[in-house]
Amino acid sequence: MAQQKENQPPSQEQQQLSPSTVSGASSEQGNGASSFPVTSLGLEGYAKALERLDGITGVNRRIAEIILAEIGINMDQFPSDGHLASWAGMCPGSKVSAGKRLSGKTTKGSPWLRSALVEAAHGAARSKGSYLGEHYRRLARRIGKRKAIIAVAHSILVIIYHILKEEKTYQELGSTYFEEREHDAVKRRALRNLERLGYEVALQEKEQAA
Repeated sequence: MAQQKENQPPSQEQQQLSPSTVSGASSEQGNGASSFPVTSLGLEGYAKALERLDGITGVNRRIAEIILAEIGINMDQFPSDGHLASWAGMCPGSKVSAGKRLSGKTTKGSPWLRSALVEAAHGAARSKGSYLGEHYRRLARRIGKRKAIIAVAHSILVIIYHILKEEKTYQELGSTYFEEREHDAVKRRALRNLERLGYEVALQEKEQAA
């Protein structure tokens, strides 16, 4: 009886819908974005990158190791976060007709990387009080849970790109970020409307009653 091959890549269903069961991945299993992360910028650079990624909501050390094995730590090879997302197969289809997107499918990419990102997205979706958790819940109400997971996985990859590119730590915005942003947008619209009517307005916060 033929023996089952070890370290088979996750199925497409696992990559898109379910948390990954992948225990690890090597640079040989990736698409060749980096020969090996440790040798490109040294052990110290790799350790720092691993620590930074481990601080992202939904990303643990094992997931961070898989991601770095696939994309490396030198983001100079990607001109923008969009180029990385496209290479990784984490860019939703952009075919549009009459202002409506016809396809939400992602392009092909490394199955190990996609599986790790989707697992991270599931972890972020379960988190409370976080930016990514609230991002998922808002998207899930509008486009459904499956597409929301892919969108959050894409967001995590974009965050990773900038963390590695700019060598900075992840800053948690919190679950109130969207509400505060909407509140500020309402104020700006109201102010512009009054200015169009010829008024000069100076906004002042109303004091809370004791």
